[in-house]
Amino acid sequence: MSTEDPQQQPTEAEMQAALQEELKKVRVEQVVLESALSILNVAIMRAGMMPGTEQERDLDQVRVGIEGVRALLPLVELIAGPEQARPIKDALSQLQMVYVQAAEQEGGGAASPQPPSEAAPGPGAGAAPQPPQRPAGPGSAQSSGRLWVPGQ
Repeated sequence: MSTEDPQQQPTEAEMQAALQEELKKVRVEQVVLESALSILNVAIMRAGMMPGTEQERDLDQVRVGIEGVRALLPLVELIAGPEQARPIKDALSQLQMVYVQAAEQEGGGAASPQPPSEAAPGPGAGAAPQPPQRPAGPGSAQSSGRLWVPGQ
């Protein structure tokens, strides 16, 4: 038995109006920053980088997280500025290194995350996996100076 008076419970319309009022206060920039941080935190957890999450490793999730944060990073830098974005960039770099190391340990030798659409199995999915064909020479990110390569 409830001791609450049903008259005091807000109606659905009142709850929607209150939500609308709260949404009016939210700025898109805030949502972008919080989204980047949330994606990064979940990807770090899926990489097993946080104590107690080692058994939750899911490299597919890590790959999607890396790509998501990479996509948001230009906006994060624009919104927050380069100095404020530095911790996010540093954490992303660490996550990328952990991803590459973990992928190599799992036998794939995956060098870089692929967008989810390219990772989906196609015809002949039961066949032995073929290494991706890479063009000779540096890729566009490396030649533009945007890609950090160890030893260079």
